[in-house]
Amino acid sequence: MSSVITYSTAERADVAGLLGAADRLTEDQQRALAQAREKSRTPQPDLDPRGVNEGLSVPDALEHLIAGHADSDAANGAGACYRALQCLIDVCSCDSEVLGVYSRPFTFFSALDDDLRRLGVGADLLPHARLFSGPPDEIPFPVPYPVDGRHIGMWPLDRAEPAADAYRTVLDRIDPEFSYDFLLLIGRLDVEHDAWKLSTQECDWYSQDTIFFSVTD
Repeated sequence: MSSVITYSTAERADVAGLLGAADRLTEDQQRALAQAREKSRTPQPDLDPRGVNEGLSVPDALEHLIAGHADSDAANGAGACYRALQCLIDVCSCDSEVLGVYSRPFTFFSALDDDLRRLGVGADLLPHARLFSGPPDEIPFPVPYPVDGRHIGMWPLDRAEPAADAYRTVLDRIDPEFSYDFLLLIGRLDVEHDAWKLSTQECDWYSQDTIFFSVTD
């Protein structure tokens, strides 16, 4: 089974600020939560029509996150919470784009990191840790890591250009098996950096600071 990696940009604090907010939500947050609740009820291919898989529904997991916890005895508790968290990310972000489709993305980007290290790319610029970083550290309670192949990653927008520049310097020496996807990644980082730079220059209210990645089976 292949995994799809999609991404969108959002303000990290906007996402983290919804979790545990409960009855302290602002009007804007209440609107975002209403959209997330609707999104959480959308049937997903690997779940039954109620959004249930082995015990915890995605809508219920969303309510757990807003209430300030992600603990559940359900076998799928961590996965349901990640799905619910993705709903919150989606309503805080711009339209999502597809980075690529991979048969084993965790393995692929681990191997890519190894090759980039061999070529002298710094540890803080390697892609694997960004794509599989997990949710924001600012979330005020632990969110368990799922084992169902669903992952969340973050790439600070101010680190997109340094990474793309470093990647270009080794592009002609990278293992050929990585070349196609590596070039796509460089292009995506360039586009997102340019959009971020233009938006921050032209709009004093613009505050998006993070590329959020979603890895789904």
